[in-house]
Amino acid sequence: MTALLIIFAKEPRPGQVKTRLSPPLSPEAAAQLYHCFLLDILDEMALVAEVSLTVAFSPETAQGFFRQLAPPETGLFPQEGADLGQRMARAFARSFAAGFGPVLLRGSDVPDLPAALVSEAIAVLAAGQAQVVLGPATDGGYPLVGLTEPQPGLFQGPVWSSRTVLADTLRLARQLGLRVHLLDPWPDIDTCDDLRTFLNRPHQASQPGWRSREQAQKLLGPLQIREPGSD
Repeated sequence: MTALLIIFAKEPRPGQVKTRLSPPLSPEAAAQLYHCFLLDILDEMALVAEVSLTVAFSPETAQGFFRQLAPPETGLFPQEGADLGQRMARAFARSFAAGFGPVLLRGSDVPDLPAALVSEAIAVLAAGQAQVVLGPATDGGYPLVGLTEPQPGLFQGPVWSSRTVLADTLRLARQLGLRVHLLDPWPDIDTCDDLRTFLNRPHQASQPGWRSREQAQKLLGPLQIREPGSD
């Protein structure tokens, strides 16, 4: 079977994305930055040769936007469900039913997550070393999850957008008897402090997330040199 990577993404509408960056960014500037996140993610994930790519988009009217944004071979389908856990579970179920496997899902709050981490997750799952792979974020969540088969129970219970999401998911995995492999942690970008930390990390111009970094530098201006937590 062919591995599949699902990118969960929103259309970058002002006031609908990266709302915790406003202020200091305007809703329009936050949407511009998130647009760069999407472009960087699509570029980097295209380097994972062993996986097919699809975007699970929101809202349901955003298909036209993502059809123009993503490469022509990228699959598209709308997110479906009342909350994040239900939307993730249904995306996995849909993809396994279509014959893909293993299936991985990543969020769009981490513009510089490297292709190498996704390749590691695929290799672990394909080799049968784990049934679940999780890529932890530094805020207690996870930007990447991969499965060898549908596990709807894994997404029923975590308090989404909280600092206990990863811990809750690991607890559920133990209760379900699932073997879990944890990748190296990778920080996501939700707040202005996160954004400053992102800008202050050592990097090279060609590294993943370069477009987002350049846009953030333009938008933040002198704020980027302030230490996180100095507000």
